[in-house]
Amino acid sequence: MTARAQYTPWLHRFAIATALATLILIGFGGLVTSKGVGMAVPDWPNTFGYNMFLVPFDQWLGKFGVFEEHSHRLVASFVGLLTIILAIWIWVKDDRKWVRRLGVGAVLLVVGQGVLGGLRVTEINPNLGLIHGAVAQLFLILICGIALVTSGWWHWAGGNDRAGFVAIQGRLVVVISLIFVQLLLGATMRHQHAGLAIWDFPLAHGQAWPATDEASVARYNNNRSELQKSLHAANQLLDAEGNPKTYLATGHAILAWHVWLQMLHRLGAVATLAMAMALVVKARRVLGQAHGFTKIGFALLAMIVAQAGLGVWTLLSNKAADVATGHVVLGAACLALASLMLMAAKRCAFVAGAANAPERLAKREAGDAGRAATVPV
Repeated sequence: MTARAQYTPWLHRFAIATALATLILIGFGGLVTSKGVGMAVPDWPNTFGYNMFLVPFDQWLGKFGVFEEHSHRLVASFVGLLTIILAIWIWVKDDRKWVRRLGVGAVLLVVGQGVLGGLRVTEINPNLGLIHGAVAQLFLILICGIALVTSGWWHWAGGNDRAGFVAIQGRLVVVISLIFVQLLLGATMRHQHAGLAIWDFPLAHGQAWPATDEASVARYNNNRSELQKSLHAANQLLDAEGNPKTYLATGHAILAWHVWLQMLHRLGAVATLAMAMALVVKARRVLGQAHGFTKIGFALLAMIVAQAGLGVWTLLSNKAADVATGHVVLGAACLALASLMLMAAKRCAFVAGAANAPERLAKREAGDAGRAATVPV
């Protein structure tokens, strides 16, 4: 089967739709964690004893916490269905064995995700929630990869600058690694359900690097309690229905390692921004300012800058749930785009290498012949 025959436009579009649905699912997961309502529905796979898909609307629509958690379950089930359909479609329409394996892997991963989410509820274990969030990012990368390899671009990609695409891959790997670590640090902070350990910026508790001795941590807790009282007095803590608008504090005390975690997250943000800038500089030098890949690099850099801005906004808003959720979603989008760039760079390097193989072979043979001619008989 030819490459052109392998390309199925609607399969590619369906893969894109599955990736977008996955991003929405991550958003719902982020909203559930930001609001601390992961246990609003205490049973699984049922919901309050009902079949998940047959819960009466009056049991969850408009109910704080229950709506977010049950919606998350419904969207997750929808993503699971899309993934199964995608895998079957790939198996029927694409004869590349490795792409078929990607489809099967996606099904196994989404099933595992569902089980992890359920165990998080039944075992009441926040660490499982952290793993659940990390695996969600890997699943998004996999689905985005499937969308890329089923695209027409993948089949017809051209290019002759193999060295340029090889040169930027190392920096892309570093950027992806930094973004993933940042997502893990952020997820760890959210899943402690300890609110904000630091709520000022650019300083931290008025210091360049906050002290974490016992007396200092006690002072941070006291200051947060006073801020919480002032927000309540100004009607900025609860909405008209008495539900929280911000999650500055959630009943858990700040611990020293929470402060360290927040500061590491800030340092990681600086490192990620610096590496994204280095990636753009490298791409501009080896591929050129006008190259499409360089433009995508600038887009990634802009997204990372926006992500840093959302992180600051999360602090200054005293951890408003919608802002914190936007921070989660944009972080996942940054990871997906950087991963797609790495896959595309590898594909372009491979295509360019295959196209230039005869020329490289001729040069190698000429070099061998030249060296043979200089060897004394």
